[in-house]
Amino acid sequence: MRIIPAIDIIDGKCVRLEKGDYQTKKIYNEDPLEVAKQFEESGIKYLHLVDLDAAKNKRITNLAVLEKLATQTNLIIDFGGGIQSKNDVEIILNAGATQVTLGSIAVKAPEVCYNIIESFGAEKIILGADCMGRLIAINAWQDAADIEIMDFINDYFKKGFLYSVVTDVSKDGMLQGPSLDLYKEILEKTSIKLIASGGVSCLMDLVELKEIGCNGAIIGKAVYENRITLKELSELC
Repeated sequence: MRIIPAIDIIDGKCVRLEKGDYQTKKIYNEDPLEVAKQFEESGIKYLHLVDLDAAKNKRITNLAVLEKLATQTNLIIDFGGGIQSKNDVEIILNAGATQVTLGSIAVKAPEVCYNIIESFGAEKIILGADCMGRLIAINAWQDAADIEIMDFINDYFKKGFLYSVVTDVSKDGMLQGPSLDLYKEILEKTSIKLIASGGVSCLMDLVELKEIGCNGAIIGKAVYENRITLKELSELC
């Protein structure tokens, strides 16, 4: 299982939110590069980079952060937030991301997403399947679409998508443990390569996610609040 620390960006700074609520913003570091280098020095290979400004205003905002991290570290970066078009994906990949996560666009413009995966290949594209209960969340998690999560993932798998990052919005940033039952069901009912996101609070959570068969696990607040140390992550990697 891939261990994937997250850096969420607002105004070029490394932040965390609770349940996607921008009013709960907490700045952990003014310099995302410093954080990324700490991850790299600990033996971590992957990074989940989210442009929270873009998720809200629907245009890529923190591309310079991606470029800096891609050129000044060797981390394998997946990038998400506010992607609206095939051109956005091309810009992000050219800026140094290895994979791009499609969020609200997968609900609002599926034909665009099908064209994206045909153009760039399944290894470079991740389906963002954020959910409120059983329904897909959109618009920076402010709204729920009338689409059931299992149907959503299976429909996109049939169209050639191989990866999906699934976040239970109610768990994100709350340090209460991941949605293991949801992830088990997804792994049983779909053939997607599942990247779990949200709620990881301790090392045992990561062990459990690995045991149920997740392809990757994204960790955020637990690292920033020292619930999981970089030394522990290094040893697990």
